[in-house]
Amino acid sequence: MCYLAAALILTWRLWPDPASRTVDGNPTDADLFAWYLRYAADSVAHGHLPALVTTAMNAPFGVNMMWNTSILLPGVLLTPVTLLFGPQVSLSVLTLLGFAGSAAALYYVLRRWQVSVGAAALGGAVYGFSPALLQSALGHYNLQFAVLPPLIIDAGLAIVVGRSARARGSYWLEWRSKAENADGERLLSRVPAVVWDGLRLGLLVAAQLFISEEVALLTAIAGVVLVIGLAVFRPAAAARRAGPAAGGLLVAAIVTFCLAGHALWTQFSGRLVQHGPLFPPDYYVNDPVNFVTPSSNLLFHSAGTAASAAKYQGGATEYLAYLGWPLIITLVLAAIVTWRKPAGQAAAFTLAVLVVFSLGGHPLIAGTPSPAVNLPWHWIEEHQLLASVLPDRFSIVADGVAAALLAFGIDAGSERLRELRWQPGFALSAAALCCLPLLPIPLAAGTVTPLPAGWTRAFTALHLRSGAAVLIVPVPTNILTAAMRWQAESGQPDSIVGGYFIGPGAGGQAYIGGNGVSPVSWYLDELWASGLPDTSPFAAAALGAGLPVTLPGGTPAPIGKAPSIAQVRAILVAWHPAAIVAVTAASSPLAAYLVKVLGPPNVQSGIVLVWRR
Repeated sequence: MCYLAAALILTWRLWPDPASRTVDGNPTDADLFAWYLRYAADSVAHGHLPALVTTAMNAPFGVNMMWNTSILLPGVLLTPVTLLFGPQVSLSVLTLLGFAGSAAALYYVLRRWQVSVGAAALGGAVYGFSPALLQSALGHYNLQFAVLPPLIIDAGLAIVVGRSARARGSYWLEWRSKAENADGERLLSRVPAVVWDGLRLGLLVAAQLFISEEVALLTAIAGVVLVIGLAVFRPAAAARRAGPAAGGLLVAAIVTFCLAGHALWTQFSGRLVQHGPLFPPDYYVNDPVNFVTPSSNLLFHSAGTAASAAKYQGGATEYLAYLGWPLIITLVLAAIVTWRKPAGQAAAFTLAVLVVFSLGGHPLIAGTPSPAVNLPWHWIEEHQLLASVLPDRFSIVADGVAAALLAFGIDAGSERLRELRWQPGFALSAAALCCLPLLPIPLAAGTVTPLPAGWTRAFTALHLRSGAAVLIVPVPTNILTAAMRWQAESGQPDSIVGGYFIGPGAGGQAYIGGNGVSPVSWYLDELWASGLPDTSPFAAAALGAGLPVTLPGGTPAPIGKAPSIAQVRAILVAWHPAAIVAVTAASSPLAAYLVKVLGPPNVQSGIVLVWRR
């Protein structure tokens, strides 16, 4: 309840009008995720799960949803909210649950590991409200909802380390090489526990794959590093657990592939398969300076640190590294006081490795790249499976490990203080003070692009057949997503030409927008923006896409060279839309151009002009 209250405070600016308020700072991604939620909800409303390859976007070519950040599982679960209140309310609920749920998940896991209530509560807060999740809340809903990674690590450790049926959760805090469990259980009696933990791990991993494949992969890497750390420091115990652990992991793999195997096959062997890195290597990497430079979204920052954080090349949504000097020093002390325990050794080792991975293949220091220096990730990122992982996002799972190490350190420090007959609560109080630099401020909120006047009436008058594709102008792209927002808010049309998606380009290489934006699409978008006055409710979307609106004095903004009428008609044949819908005034340059190409509109409703095909 405390975590939920904190999450409500952090997101309070959204709740006065949750249907039209969104977290400010990344409107295009917010529009994209609203589209995903509407897509999932409409599928469930029609009695089936969302298709993994669909032409609801980028018609007639389609989109492979498994190559995109489609949050299919949250979209299905939030269907009632989306259908009743709209996708933006669902996004606000998802953000709220991302903060509170992630914190509660780690608290639950730490308590299973017999961490004290106070230490577990602080550890959960450090993870659930970490700067990594705070910055991810700026439109990266698939990353910010990090509820399952702690549960996945817990299930994996239960398999790999073993657990005592009488002391659940203590299975790795005091792991001994001479015996796997204090009560000397026989292997046969442990089989049900191994199978159960395998089922639990498989279910959690499959669920995470339908929330964020990237977070699933980051969590798997963190789990492997954690197990390596345990094996390095306790080799004899690791050897004794190899057999039972292999059986549990096999069960987990079977469950995962039963639940997600078809989706993974569709991703890697179905339609619209792609390969290669989506972004240039060593761009989205942590700069060591970022670990100690707070952004403007944290309570304790200065104008200088905020300006320095704003200069990060990856942008605000990827500024995930910050921990602060007080917490870094506290984590070093926690590693020292817990070093004799397997949990302390493995957590400290894992945190160090994840931080190094987050620096990428070549370090970026104070904004200056060092391509001559090779870091461990340089050799790992060349694998096709890892090509699309952004190294800075290791901060999400690293913060979870840091929070667990902090909790272990608080309890170990309290034990030491108790032995010295000091006040044991001092350790928790000191750790809490060192976490104060992580305190966030409430998220800034903006207004979504409003639905155009006449939109619903226009589509009602069209009487489109189910699944019919529509060309909407402005044509949606990764930088101009207004039409996707309108489709998400209204549920109309069923299918659109263009969109913001990841798809295969030349040779199957992954690109945002697949083969890119056509010259015709770009020209139509320029025409649309040139006719917008700066007072238009859609001007912000146009300006955000780099499209100039009408200049002061009413002069239309300059636009590029017009494609020939033959080019426009040829691409309309390729797209084969059932209708063309333009959100523009009847006297605008866009309307005049479309009348020239298509003739007078068949329907006019408000500022929505429609041509049937």
